[in-house]
Amino acid sequence: MKIAYLVFAYKNPQLLERVIGKLSNQDCAFFIHIDQKSSMKEFSRIRGENVFFTEQRIPVYWAEFTGIKAILLLIRQALASAQDYEYFVLLSGSDYPLRSAKYIHAFLDNNRGAEFMNIVKVPAPGKPLSRINTLRLPSSKPVRRFVVRVLAKLGFAQRDYRKYIGNLEAYAGNTWWVLTRDACQYISEFVVCNQYVGAYFQNTFAPEEAFFHTILGNSTFRSRMRRTLFYEDWSAQGAHPAMINGQHIASFEAHEKISIHDVFGEAEFLFARKFSDDSLELLDRIDDMIRRKGMSCSPVSKQSFISA
Repeated sequence: MKIAYLVFAYKNPQLLERVIGKLSNQDCAFFIHIDQKSSMKEFSRIRGENVFFTEQRIPVYWAEFTGIKAILLLIRQALASAQDYEYFVLLSGSDYPLRSAKYIHAFLDNNRGAEFMNIVKVPAPGKPLSRINTLRLPSSKPVRRFVVRVLAKLGFAQRDYRKYIGNLEAYAGNTWWVLTRDACQYISEFVVCNQYVGAYFQNTFAPEEAFFHTILGNSTFRSRMRRTLFYEDWSAQGAHPAMINGQHIASFEAHEKISIHDVFGEAEFLFARKFSDDSLELLDRIDDMIRRKGMSCSPVSKQSFISA
């Protein structure tokens, strides 16, 4: 089982260095995009035979299509590698594993062929049609963007996605996923052959939560979907998940397998977010937890999880 980790980052170089050290082995590689607005000098310590930074760097803006462009760069670079990576794991620069590299590889091997992505048909709780249908221009067009945002508040910046993306149904979910090589190959080819879909999503809010989902949701890969393997705490219901703290880690430590069953389905969490360079001491506790759990169990099939 070979894994390509696609890292989409702009800060936390110390955290990223630890993530690579934790996950690195002979059967994986790290393809890393650093936001063009960030200094590469801060990431100069990150290197290795299995670490590859994208030559092209895109200035990424929150909740805009620039994030999709950066992710597509990573997908294409990993696909073009001489190694046939079987799974592609999309990571932010704020993530950390909850299990060992050996456990993660065995887990994916045991669940070979499954796609791990939160996905629901729009509209759904937390995923209203307005997220897809409301026109939102990018930061590169500041004056027009401001005018459109005013019009949107008045209800005059609405579109019907069905008039723009053909027979595709709209799907949405969370940004972070673990997909097979076949699914990523399909995405890469779809984007080239159906550029009108990308053109539509360039003017939507948070397209990273709907673009890939809509592509795969309208394909045969939909039947292979499982819940994502990333833990996020959205209990505060803000624009971003809560930062991981000691209480979260205590909960992780209390369960042999950290899992959930919700509207997106059932899955075990193999990664958690969000961390930062300001909370590296929390990683020592997680490393200790990973060592303890590594001595007592091995990966099991997706039906055997203990609900957290």
